[in-house]
Amino acid sequence: MDHSTPSAARTEPWVVFDGDCGFCTSSARWLARRLSGSGSVDARLVPWQDTDLEALGTDAARARREVLWAPPDGDVLGGAQAVAGWLRHSGQPWTTAGRVMDWPGVRVIASRAYRLVADHRDKLPGGTPACSTRTT
Repeated sequence: MDHSTPSAARTEPWVVFDGDCGFCTSSARWLARRLSGSGSVDARLVPWQDTDLEALGTDAARARREVLWAPPDGDVLGGAQAVAGWLRHSGQPWTTAGRVMDWPGVRVIASRAYRLVADHRDKLPGGTPACSTRTT
């Protein structure tokens, strides 16, 4: 494990995802390919298992439950709001899409859709029992 540690020198935002989940890894890489090179600093994809979560101000329980957006100089966002943060950072037309996701009605729908997908990611393509967010 590399245990990537955020530091004052970090200039790129991080997208922290579940590196043990094939669906999460594939989804993060798929979106990163579409968002890269849009005129902004690309986000760095970081599996939570290789990250000093405490230094980011969060913990493994949260990282298991949802993707995290960790800008170098701001609060860590999770779930649909993490996706919205990543979009807002990525230049047009993505910035507009991220802002729309912050509108009150859209925010509720995006959060519910995110939760539905996240709660069933073990049943989606690439998902395995290790992807499950449900506790038994």
